Amino acid sequence: MSQLFKSSENGNRNDSAKLSIIDYFIQNGNATTNDVAHVVGVSMPTAAKLISELCADGYVNEYGKLETEEGRRPQLYGINPTSGYFLGVDFDKDLVNIALIDFCGHLVELALDKPFVQQNTMESLEELCDLITTFIDNIEIPREKILMMNVNISGRVNPDTGYSYSMFNFSEDSLASLITERVGIETTIENDSRAMAYGEYAAGNVKGEENVLFFNVSWGLGMGIILNGELYKGKSGFAGELGHVHAFDNEIICHCGKKGCLETEASGSAFYRIVKERLAAGEASTVKKDANGDFTLQDLIDATNNEDWLCIDVVESIGQKLGQHIAGLINIFNPDLVVIGGSLSAVGDYLLQAVRSAVIKYSLSLIFKDTKIVLSKLKDRAGVIGACMIARKNALRE
Repeated sequence: MSQLFKSSENGNRNDSAKLSIIDYFIQNGNATTNDVAHVVGVSMPTAAKLISELCADGYVNEYGKLETEEGRRPQLYGINPTSGYFLGVDFDKDLVNIALIDFCGHLVELALDKPFVQQNTMESLEELCDLITTFIDNIEIPREKILMMNVNISGRVNPDTGYSYSMFNFSEDSLASLITERVGIETTIENDSRAMAYGEYAAGNVKGEENVLFFNVSWGLGMGIILNGELYKGKSGFAGELGHVHAFDNEIICHCGKKGCLETEASGSAFYRIVKERLAAGEASTVKKDANGDFTLQDLIDATNNEDWLCIDVVESIGQKLGQHIAGLINIFNPDLVVIGGSLSAVGDYLLQAVRSAVIKYSLSLIFKDTKIVLSKLKDRAGVIGACMIARKNALRE
């Protein structure tokens, strides 16, 4: 049963049709009873009855009359934005982003870059739940109005079972159930790259494209796939592990334990390692260092954008290597759109042009000409916005 109608004692055979109506309003905006009847596949009287019940439940509002040149003007209906809210959580190794959207997808609250030490321990999970609870306690929206929460996790995640196999995987209980119990809000989990892809699809660059490949170039390397307008997860929820495709005959051990993964040469961690090696070899750079002579990935991004030639050279090399593999995926999927996101996308054209150059060189021109390659529009908000949108999507699931 959907999260929206879970209070029904025995459920309702019309619940599925109501969910379709709500989803139609979300995707298309306000509409008439006739529009709803046609799209959902019910009679006009049934559509009127279902819309009336949704209005009574508070999910749908009347929005005036449709302007027509002649005849009776039909009533317009649409989602009541305050009828429910959805929480999204996105975190990496040292920061947490949390956001809340209303039922129409409008951003209501946003907290970016909350310090968080990510470790695979119960203590770290408790800290994450405390940060979420504090966020909820400090907003004006009543807790009971938050219908669903989604938390993004890097690595291998099965969103259908709620289990994470890369992080917080120390309990027999699913991670989704552990967070639900501690925070008190029904929770789902999703792979971070897929969530970013869905965020971009629902609220970013996507303007009608139905086949989209999203590349999350952060400390690691991940991929989100949208086919025919649907987020592709694979049989076990593990689709998109591009970073762990064997690509190089190097001796670099990836964090997955194998050697030669694409992530070892095309990611934020690769950027950090390569710059460090070249500095140790005596090359010059303007990258900012701390008292111990170390630097962060953000320091490297800042140096690149300030035209540090060493960093630019490394970024362009990463873009060429990544672009070769994107070219192969374009040949396979023939997508409408390719989006480059993640923290490393903040270097802009230094990465994008290198990727495009490699794609032009290695993809089939007949296929590539139909694909646009762009930078993420949502940037560092893609993950948390995607998490919110997935929470809403899951709340509408039967």
